[in-house]
Parts: sequence; C-alpha cells; structure tokens
Amino acid sequence: MKKIASFTIDHTRLKRGVYVSRRDHTPSGDTITTFDIRLTEPNRQPTVSPEALHTIEHLAATYLRNDPEWGDKIVYWGPMGCCTGSYLLMQGELEPADIAELLTATFEFIAGFEGDIPGATPRDCGNYTFNDLPAARKVARHFTDEVLHHLSHENTTYPV
Repeated sequence: MKKIASFTIDHTRLKRGVYVSRRDHTPSGDTITTFDIRLTEPNRQPTVSPEALHTIEHLAATYLRNDPEWGDKIVYWGPMGCCTGSYLLMQGELEPADIAELLTATFEFIAGFEGDIPGATPRDCGNYTFNDLPAARKVARHFTDEVLHHLSHENTTYPV
C-alpha cells in the first residue's frame, strides 16, 4: 500500500506548532483545510495523557463551534491517536496565520476553564469520566505561552 502523506512527515524534527496537514476539495468545490495542532514534539517529549486530550477535545470543539466569526467554518476537532496533538478541519483555504488568533483564544479558554466540562455526562459522551481538566489546562497554558505567542516559520511549516 502507498504510504499516506501524514506518515511522510519527519516526526524526528517536528516541533510543537500549527501546520497545514492537507487540503481537500469536496464535490461541491469547497476546500477543507486540515490543521495539525502539535502540542508536543513527537518521540522527544511526553505525550499528552489521553484523559487530558479528551478534555481538550470537549473544550476546544465547544469553544470553536460557538465562535461568532469562525463557528460555521469548523468541520471537526479531534485528538491524534499518538496523543501528541489534535486535528482541526476547517472550511476554506487557510494558513496557520489565518487562525492564530482563534487558536490563541481557544487555548486561553481551555487554560482558564473552570466548572463542568461541556458534554461530559453519561448522556452526552461515551466515556464521560475519562477526563483530566487540570492536565488539560496545564497543556493549554504551556502551548499558548510557549508556542502560540511565538509562531514562526519553524513551527508552522513541516520540516523537509
């Protein structure tokens, strides 16, 4: 089988950041941009715990879909199986710089979130107890302070 594009990225050199993973075109002509939101450096830094990543998923998806400017362009937010980040799919041909402010607001929201995690009830979620809000807040704060506030070519362009 042919190797898919995401497995051709040099993960030994990949930094934390915001990358365009791919662009797809729907039959109706819409462009869907998939962003790689890399929260840790693969194979060099600890992964995000699955519980924290699940909490980030609930909070980020809720925040993004409720954003008055961008909400109708959000297609999907979900965790990577390797637990080093998440994917954000959005309508439009977008670049990391286009969504930097949105992501900063999203991760600031997560870093400061207190209270009940949206959708974390037996009725709303298939594994509602599988959450770790303190860890999610910590990951979000580090990502905001160390990455989103310092986006550059190095952490918005895949290494070649």
